[in-house]
Amino acid sequence: MTTYERRQSLMEILRKQPGLRVPELAKALDVSEGTVRNDLNALEDEGRLRRVHGGAVLNEHDEFQNTSFMRRYKQNVAAKLAIAREAATLVNDGDSILLDASSTSYFLARELFGRNKLRVMTNGFEVARELAQNTSNTVILIGGVVNNDSSSVTGLLSEQIIAEMHIDKAFFSCSGFSVERGMTEVHFEEAQLKRKAIESSKQVFALIDASKFGKEDLTPFARPVQITHLFTDSSITEEWKTRLQWANIPFTACSENPVHPW
Repeated sequence: MTTYERRQSLMEILRKQPGLRVPELAKALDVSEGTVRNDLNALEDEGRLRRVHGGAVLNEHDEFQNTSFMRRYKQNVAAKLAIAREAATLVNDGDSILLDASSTSYFLARELFGRNKLRVMTNGFEVARELAQNTSNTVILIGGVVNNDSSSVTGLLSEQIIAEMHIDKAFFSCSGFSVERGMTEVHFEEAQLKRKAIESSKQVFALIDASKFGKEDLTPFARPVQITHLFTDSSITEEWKTRLQWANIPFTACSENPVHPW
């Protein structure tokens, strides 16, 4: 295999199995970890991917259908990957799950490539597209009004559909979080839809990278008492760990070497 062919194979592996680390890539390609690192560095120099701790994520300009989602996708990549990997361990074959339209939920969707026969509800176009690639899954894109950034759907029709659903596990991100108000959103319509989804869900999992702690946006949608478990990244401060413990919110600080849940 030539260098070019190996690097094309590397890109294809990352496209199909995002989040693989260097040792896993080396095993898949039957080469040394040093060779994989050199290839990743070369592909990053070409602008085709971005290195993150332990591996890489693709940086293809045509991967998404709108630039707004692309901007969110590129923010805090390592933290979102760590959160997604840990949250994915909660999902089993055949589960009925709901994922919101956030970029963190999209990372979670990509981590679920090995799960089968999932029943998925989402208001996110990119999340739906990702999970629908597995034909054993049933993916319901919740109907309603397409939002301005063309990456999600909200509105009364969406809320009515969710109210009739039975959801085992719901996964939400947010634009801000505090222990006083819980999870908050910039857009009222998005927050209202998430409130309805929580009412129909047995368990609610919060996917919140540490950059969002202490920020409060316009509309709260999930009170701290409604959160079954919160996943954040390893950059969480000791002060915020104490605050979450004080508020009795179970949480996991996710990293390449996972920290035990609190």
